[in-house]
Amino acid sequence: MGRNNITGAWGEALAAEYLQKKGYRLVAAGYRSRFGEIDLIASNRRYLVFVEVKLRKSDRFAQAMEFVDLRKQGRIRTTASVYLAQNPTELQPRFDVIEIYAPEGTATSHPVIHHLEDAFQ
Repeated sequence: MGRNNITGAWGEALAAEYLQKKGYRLVAAGYRSRFGEIDLIASNRRYLVFVEVKLRKSDRFAQAMEFVDLRKQGRIRTTASVYLAQNPTELQPRFDVIEIYAPEGTATSHPVIHHLEDAFQ
């Protein structure tokens, strides 16, 4: 496992913990289809949330959300459609981005987490 996979898994675990503290139930992590991957899938009473986690050392060059471009959003939407076809639900689908800023990478003791609900345009 490369360094980015380790930090990616660390960021996704932080995001999952954050969502659970907010009352979400984790449904899946690292869901893959032939179209792409969804980092986390979580639910609450109203929504089934497809979450893209972005881990950055800082927002000096761009906010993490800016790395989720329209092409990436399209792949996530298509992958979410595959998931929904296999796992029907009455919940409303929603696409969120969780930005995590960790200046010291996995050694960061207090990473900053921003949860952007309904983040796709």
